[in-house]
Amino acid sequence: MEDMGMTDREQATMLMDKFIDLQRIKNAPDREKEIEYQLRVTKAKLEALNIVTEDLNME
Repeated sequence: MEDMGMTDREQATMLMDKFIDLQRIKNAPDREKEIEYQLRVTKAKLEALNIVTEDLNME
């Protein structure tokens, strides 16, 4: 059976990316605009992996 888990390096990279994204939001002159940008980028990445995103919206 193949292990589909993330390596330590992959986990560290993912968490660094998340930290950077949060810093961008925290320091953005227009936080709402930055949040919308982050959502678009994340949605595109999920859809590239064939993950349906339409039910993820909290609106």
